[in-house]
Amino acid sequence: MIQLDEIQKRLLKEVADLHSVPEGAYNIRSNGQAVGRVSTANIEIIPKENGSGIDVKIKPGTKNESVHIPVVMTQSGIKELVYNDFYIGEDADVVIVAGCGIDNCGPKDSEHDGIHRFYVGKGAKVKYVEKHYGSGDGSGKRILNPGTEVYMEEDSSMEMEMVQIKGVDDTNRDTKAELKAGASLVVRERLMTHGDQNAVSTYTVELNGDGSSADVVSRSVARDNSYQKFDAVLTGNAACSGHTECDAIIMDNGRILAVPGLEANSVDAALVHEAAIGKIAGEQLIKLMTLGLTEAEAEEQIINGFLK
Repeated sequence: MIQLDEIQKRLLKEVADLHSVPEGAYNIRSNGQAVGRVSTANIEIIPKENGSGIDVKIKPGTKNESVHIPVVMTQSGIKELVYNDFYIGEDADVVIVAGCGIDNCGPKDSEHDGIHRFYVGKGAKVKYVEKHYGSGDGSGKRILNPGTEVYMEEDSSMEMEMVQIKGVDDTNRDTKAELKAGASLVVRERLMTHGDQNAVSTYTVELNGDGSSADVVSRSVARDNSYQKFDAVLTGNAACSGHTECDAIIMDNGRILAVPGLEANSVDAALVHEAAIGKIAGEQLIKLMTLGLTEAEAEEQIINGFLK
């Protein structure tokens, strides 16, 4: 049986929507140690020999199954680097739920760096959800640096939901993908920073096969004195299509930098970038305030709707 305290349970709820032990395959990591692991007939979770992470092997043709691999940290001063590799068989259709929650009530920085590598087989479909969350009233930072590598075979598809809404002091999110013919990648990032937080999101996508496509969209809010950078580079090396978009709200003394990068190495590559950064429109606030909300309540309503 998994033994978790109330703080760990709260973190699991925030990053993986888990109220109890999940059905299906899972690997739960807490304070640098595996505290629960279950494989299924179609999904095998194997710890790496050096203890640095896990291999997740999903059999070809696996349908309607899920894998949960959340991480929680409640001890101040922990720093770890974990490598998780996912091998998704041909024609599989699965959901993978990751995420990390740090509750730091101490004086030392706590940091989790997770490198996830996905090898998506021909015709396979993957939905990947990664949520990051920080809490705790200690002076130590909550630091999360996720690295994601995606290697997609022909006619495969992957949908990535990348969410960070609260409490992470510093994050450097680095995502790289290589797509073969007919492969499709969709990324939806939702991000909010506040206080003196810093968040850098980097996406590098290589569209290498005919009919491959990528759609990378970030929605973010920068409050107080926080800083964000969105850096997305799409490279079209074939008859492909690619789209990146940064849509951001800036508040208080926040700062946001959007860096578009499009490289077409084929006459049949169609690549588009869009970016919009601005403050909350005054008419939106006035409309909600006429319904009885205070200005602060109206701002929260707008932000919550924007980040959905």
